[in-house]
Amino acid sequence: MKHSIALHAFAKINLSLRILGKRPDGYHEIRTLYQTVDLHDDLEVELVLREGGVHVECGDPAVPSGRANLVYQACQLWKHARRFKGRIQVRLKKQIPPGSGLGGASSDAAATLIGLERLRGNRLDLETRLKLAARLGSDVPFFFLGGRVLGCGRGEEVYPLGDLPGRHCLVAFPGFGVSTAEAYRQAGLRLTKRPLASRIHVFGVWSHVPLDTWGPAENDFEQVVFAKWPELGRVKGQLLRAGAESALLTGSGSAVYAIFDSVPKLLRASKLIPTSWRAFRTRTLPRGEYQRRLLGSYL
Repeated sequence: MKHSIALHAFAKINLSLRILGKRPDGYHEIRTLYQTVDLHDDLEVELVLREGGVHVECGDPAVPSGRANLVYQACQLWKHARRFKGRIQVRLKKQIPPGSGLGGASSDAAATLIGLERLRGNRLDLETRLKLAARLGSDVPFFFLGGRVLGCGRGEEVYPLGDLPGRHCLVAFPGFGVSTAEAYRQAGLRLTKRPLASRIHVFGVWSHVPLDTWGPAENDFEQVVFAKWPELGRVKGQLLRAGAESALLTGSGSAVYAIFDSVPKLLRASKLIPTSWRAFRTRTLPRGEYQRRLLGSYL
C-alpha cells in the first residue's frame, strides 16, 4: 500500500448561475453549469500508520488553518467514515486564489478524499462519495466528475453533461475575495422583490442555460457584486467587446472569466486586465482529461 500520493485540484468556472429561491433548510435553490479549467492547486496526501490526527501545511496566509480549512475537514470526515486511526498529512500549494469563486477550497477537499481512498486501497461507491462530499460544501461533489456538469439543489446535485469543443479561457482576479454568504443574502433580498410569476417562470424554463454553446449566459450574483465593485462589471464589458464568446462572474465572485475561440483574441484581451489584478491564461478541461490528470484513471 502506498503511503503518499500527489494530486492536482483543478479550478471551476460557472457558465451559468441562477438563484431560484430560499429553501426551507435555509439554503438557496440554484441551477448552475459548472466547467473545469486547467488552473490547479497541487496537493500531496500522506498516510502515517501510527495513531494521530490531521495536519495540513500551506504557505498561503490567505488559506485558513486547522478546523476552518476544508481539506482538514475532509480528512476528519474520511477518518470517521473509515474508522482510520492513523495520521493524515496534507501539503497544499495554492495557485487558485482563495475567495475568487473558482472553487479552490472545494476542489482541494475533493482531491483529498480521492487521494485518501486511493492510498487506502478501497473506495466508496459514487453515490456514497457524493453524499459525503456534499457535507463539506455545495461545490465539492462536482469535483468528483469534472468537465461540464449541471448543478441543482444548492449545487450539490450533479448531472454530467456532454463536453463542448475546447476553448481558451482568461480568468481575471482583482486581488480581493467576496463573501459567499453575504452575496447570497444580498441576492436573496433582490429575489424577494421579483414578481411571483417571474420566479415561477425561472423554475420551469431552461432557456437561460446555454446547453449547446459556451454562452452568453447569466449569473444572478452579478447584480449585487457589480453594484458594490463596479470595476468587475467594467472588466467584463471590456472582455466581451474584445471578442469573448462569453464573459461572466464565476460563482459569487470575485473572479471574472472570458471564453475565447483563439489564442490571439485572448492575448489581446489580456492587455485590458488592470495591472494590479492577477490574470490567468488557461483553457477548458473536458471530463476525460480532468479525470486522467487528477489521479490516473482512478475515477
